Amino acid sequence: MIALWGTAFLLLLQTIQIEIPKPPSVNPKHEISAPQNIMKLLKNSCYDCHSYQTKMPWYGNVAPFSWSVRNHINKGRNWLNFQEWRTYSEEEKQRRYEGIISTISYSMPMPAYLKFHEEAKLTYEQRKEIKAWAQSRIK
Repeated sequence: MIALWGTAFLLLLQTIQIEIPKPPSVNPKHEISAPQNIMKLLKNSCYDCHSYQTKMPWYGNVAPFSWSVRNHINKGRNWLNFQEWRTYSEEEKQRRYEGIISTISYSMPMPAYLKFHEEAKLTYEQRKEIKAWAQSRIK
């Protein structure tokens, strides 16, 4: 009986979904421009949450895990969207460069994300490379 109620509860949870807004028509002219090596690192490790190029994992559609995944994507895009970069004011860009510098060393990509996306792990050298690039953009 407990298994039946547990299954029914999990099925009911599937009806509650956090929506990720559909991306608008993406203008390629708005995307960030960086050296090729930096773009490769950003696209591999950051774009899932910080662009409209999200590759939703299978668990991103299974509640209650999907709630966390979709919430992180929404927050990530709201804070920084590399495909909207050129729409930011110069002041906003500077704040985001500073944010990249402060988070790339330790907290980004998020450890929970890296558990399921090993290919997104950044080496110490790659983190230094991104950090140096962002620092070079600070005015």
